[in-house]
Amino acid sequence: MLRKIFLSMWVLILGIYVPACAQTIPEKRPEINNPAFDKKISQLIRFSVPTIGVEELKNIQREVLIFDARNKEEFDVSHLPGAVFLGYNQPNWSVLDSVPKDTPIVLYCSIGYRSEKVGEQLLKKGFTQVFNLYGSIFEWVNQGNPVVDASGQAVNQVHTYNADWGKWMENAVMKKVW
Repeated sequence: MLRKIFLSMWVLILGIYVPACAQTIPEKRPEINNPAFDKKISQLIRFSVPTIGVEELKNIQREVLIFDARNKEEFDVSHLPGAVFLGYNQPNWSVLDSVPKDTPIVLYCSIGYRSEKVGEQLLKKGFTQVFNLYGSIFEWVNQGNPVVDASGQAVNQVHTYNADWGKWMENAVMKKVW
């Protein structure tokens, strides 16, 4: 009897945990300057939202809506030029009220985890062209691209969430704030 219970529990545990560990990481991903950062991102996100790279976004930046999925204080320190604050814990969905469901939308956060979660919600809401910026704002600045503050002025600082996550923002010109 005890053996049967034990075996049943193992089957249940394997049925729950093995599929979660079997995440498929696409071989072809947007380019990240630091291979260790790429590995970290690949371990954290599920690739449930299509990804877009920094270079690709730069080429289409005027053709897409860009939303910041970080906390307001992070956005206020700096964000991608043209980005609109959406948020993460309690996204401000009203900023999407007049956006057609087929509009190309790019989301970002610090590295791509929070923006992927918000992207999943947008897909569930019926938006059809939702993309997650792979490496997010950290990779954006790591590749030498500008950021602006709440008043739209170019700045040389990024809110890195905390010191531990800040190690992935490697642009020496940029000041880390948390």
